[in-house]
Amino acid sequence: MSLEPSKDKKDYNHQLLDKVIHARIRFAALAYLMSVPEASFVDIRDSIRATDGNLSIHLRKLEAARYVECMKSFESRKPLTNYRVTSEGREAFARYLRNVEKFCEDMPDLQVQTA
Repeated sequence: MSLEPSKDKKDYNHQLLDKVIHARIRFAALAYLMSVPEASFVDIRDSIRATDGNLSIHLRKLEAARYVECMKSFESRKPLTNYRVTSEGREAFARYLRNVEKFCEDMPDLQVQTA
């Protein structure tokens, strides 16, 4: 069996979907961060409704992929951790969305409406 799709068949290769982004919490965190210049750990956690431990692990994976960067500082002697999307992260997220869109192109019964 060939890994290459035939010329008349659509390519539904699962490897087109970025496995770093594809996890629910990482997707939600990255989507949220794409909508703001930067956000605190607490803002991300509350916005995507994740637990501290779970979010921490997923943000580290996004950091390891260089999709987000972490900035640590202090505010009134309290530690503050902020995150923002890198240019690599923006490109990867856009590519991910394009690939998901391609998967859905030939679905006549699917009508995706935004806003």
